[in-house]
Amino acid sequence: MEMIFTGPRFSVTLLGLIRIVLLARFVNGLKERTKPEAAISVAGASTESSSIKCTLLGTPRLPAFSNDGDFIIGGISSIHYQPYTVIYNYTATPEPPRCTGSFYGRGLRFLRAMIFAIEEINNSTKLLPGIKLGYRLYDSCGSVAVAVDTAFQLSNGQDPVFYKDSNCSHTGVAMAVVGDSGSTRTISMSRIMGPFNIPQVSHFSTCACLSDKQQFPTFFRTIPSDQFQADALAKLVKHFGWTWIGAVHSDSDYGNNGIASFVQAAMREGICMEYIESFFRTDRLSKIQKVADVIRRSTAMVVVAFTAISDLKVLLEELARDPPPPRQWIGSESWVTDPLLMSFSFCAGAIGLAIPQAVIPGLRDFLLDLTPAEVAASPLLTEFWEDAFNCSLTKTTYLNKRECDGTEDIKTLKSPYTETSQLRITNMIYQAVYAIAHASHNAVCHEKNATIQCDKHIRLEPKQVFIELKKVNFSKNGYRVSFDTNGDPVAFYELVNWQKSDKGVIKLVTVGYYDASLPNGKEFYINKNLTWVEGRKEVPASVCSERCPAGTRKVLQKGKPICCYDCIPCPEGEISNTTDSPDCFPCPREYWPNAKKDACFPKPMEFLAYDEILSIILAAFSVSGACLTIIAALVFFRHRTTPIVRANNSELSFLLLFSLTLCFLCSLTFIGAPSKLSCMLRHTAFGITFVLCISCVLGKTIVVLMAFKATFPGNNVMKWFGPPQQRMTVVFLTFLQVLICTVWLVVSPPFPMENLTTYKEKIILECALGSAVGFWAVLGYIGLLAVFCFVLAVLARKLPDHFNEAKMITFSMLIFCAVWITFIPAYVSSPGKYTVAVEIFAILASSFGLILCIFAPKCFILLFLPDKNTKNYLMNKK
Repeated sequence: MEMIFTGPRFSVTLLGLIRIVLLARFVNGLKERTKPEAAISVAGASTESSSIKCTLLGTPRLPAFSNDGDFIIGGISSIHYQPYTVIYNYTATPEPPRCTGSFYGRGLRFLRAMIFAIEEINNSTKLLPGIKLGYRLYDSCGSVAVAVDTAFQLSNGQDPVFYKDSNCSHTGVAMAVVGDSGSTRTISMSRIMGPFNIPQVSHFSTCACLSDKQQFPTFFRTIPSDQFQADALAKLVKHFGWTWIGAVHSDSDYGNNGIASFVQAAMREGICMEYIESFFRTDRLSKIQKVADVIRRSTAMVVVAFTAISDLKVLLEELARDPPPPRQWIGSESWVTDPLLMSFSFCAGAIGLAIPQAVIPGLRDFLLDLTPAEVAASPLLTEFWEDAFNCSLTKTTYLNKRECDGTEDIKTLKSPYTETSQLRITNMIYQAVYAIAHASHNAVCHEKNATIQCDKHIRLEPKQVFIELKKVNFSKNGYRVSFDTNGDPVAFYELVNWQKSDKGVIKLVTVGYYDASLPNGKEFYINKNLTWVEGRKEVPASVCSERCPAGTRKVLQKGKPICCYDCIPCPEGEISNTTDSPDCFPCPREYWPNAKKDACFPKPMEFLAYDEILSIILAAFSVSGACLTIIAALVFFRHRTTPIVRANNSELSFLLLFSLTLCFLCSLTFIGAPSKLSCMLRHTAFGITFVLCISCVLGKTIVVLMAFKATFPGNNVMKWFGPPQQRMTVVFLTFLQVLICTVWLVVSPPFPMENLTTYKEKIILECALGSAVGFWAVLGYIGLLAVFCFVLAVLARKLPDHFNEAKMITFSMLIFCAVWITFIPAYVSSPGKYTVAVEIFAILASSFGLILCIFAPKCFILLFLPDKNTKNYLMNKK
């Protein structure tokens, strides 16, 4: 039950009152611990009563390596990857976190390289002359808790008790810190040291989040940000044509932020993720197995790993128990150069980005210059020595280890500590130390009379180093160091490849580089052949769907990423001329796709050409008809004085034969490519010649009728339709057609055109009618005359006279009308050049009908039955 005390101006709960009492007791306790004493002895010395004793709470954390100096540089890196688990019983003061687990020689090399750089600077006469740099170097155990504890230690100093007037001063505080080698730990440290303006220069923390100066104002790094690396990895994947990949990443700030940047960059490049799995080395085994099973079951050939070394090692150990199908590993710079991971043979062929190699003169000799006494004096070196040579430096052996007998030779040792053939991250920590040294030099040194003078008694504040770090710009061993406004260096990576030698040993080979300062699309340069997974020489494929060839378009598969699609052929009249085209586009009107539908070609021009078989046949009939008509004319001319010729109105007969010759020949104007002249000529010549022909037939029919009427006594009708009237009738009827054609040609004449609508795949060259009224007026007039002639011929067909031509004219007009009546639907429905062929056929058929029906019987009598070509025979009645 909670009791509430109320008053006129405040109210508090019982629990709140208890908290206030406890807080008051805590404050009083602090006052008792810090009140002045009459005499306080520290290390045998007496102090004044006005002095104040300052005490660090907790046990100070001892550095792995330390050395005093005028200015102190802090350093932190992971040499172990597992903190010692302590169960607290809350009955005693907790001990500082300790490291345990396997020993990481590469991390030891990092710290030793830092010592080498500091000693090199201390021996320099140009950089901080006369000033000795000290150092405090710590092992973070790959633990955030240890890193935070170290950050407090570097911020407070190392002395547990110290005095300074009336204030607790920061003696032994690091003016700058190098590290850590992991982004998550670096973030935690930066949040602690940032408010005190202690600059932090990391050699291996690449999280893009650390570029945020609002959160991490004093952070710098000599290694490029993961933002650059993520863009580079995405472009690397795109460079080799991989669009279907998997990704694994550490469940840490480094992995989470790195993979987030990579996914964004990959999406911009059109790359799809089959899976994205996160894990951490301390996760349950079932979680690690789940990630391994996802990799084994996946269809993606490529796996991008944005992980820390220790995390990936756990995953690869799990995969090694049941190796997956061949996978092409793509590595971030954090692990792709690590020699320990190269022992996993199924990762051979891996490629990735790496920090450029560097040469640090004298470093290898320094690393190998370890005397037994120096090793024995350092717990960390002792552990390294015992782990490397599998012996014990103490007289008491354990775990069946032999006692070290002094024959161990570090120069013959093969370990990550002694591996200096490819110095990459080691150079980053080396350059980080020099960056701090240059900043300190600019803060405390000045040149006077060509001599550099430095004041080592000055109180160098971390804020001064921080300010000068922003301006740092120097080159050391061919490597330039400078920082942009975000504290980041210029991004430059080497492209490395895990290549298996003839002996089966995987070696790291530099095959190119990536330079972010180059124009877009030219950042990558590959100067050596790459070896892919399983020793392949060709680039493996990793796509959800095969690339759509030209002539097809992509159609996304329902419910799947954009990289999974089907390839659909382009529809009729459309093409795609690029692979993986999302759409097809139509060809211009005058063009048509080829068979593959990947290019547009000009449509073929179609017209009734002279070299076509159909044209040749029609032309042959046309010329044959003309020749036949001329032969008939010659026969009539030779027998012009005979009764049968004279009785059939020889003048109209010759005019009819002339018009039929023109009718046959005018069909030739319809063959060939249409032109402006041929289009006007073919229709007008056809209309005029056929009207002339029908006019002559009509005149002959009228003559027959008039001749029959003239046989009755007293009938003088023939004088009204004699030869002059016959000529005038033909001329008048033909003139009307000429007038119609003239109006047609003046108002809207026929013209050549390209017909793009009848056929999609070809162009028909044809003659447009211009005025459809004019065309049908011409045909209608011909039809009107033909019908009128047909009616008169029918009326005269039974006249009892051997002179009578009415029967033959009736047959010829019947054929003529039938041909042109069927011509109309055939003309309208026939496509392309066949329209012209139908028109030619109609002309030839009607022309042949006239000449065969009217002239063939007479020519037969003239040539083969001369006895019937007499006046007596013609005058006899049946």
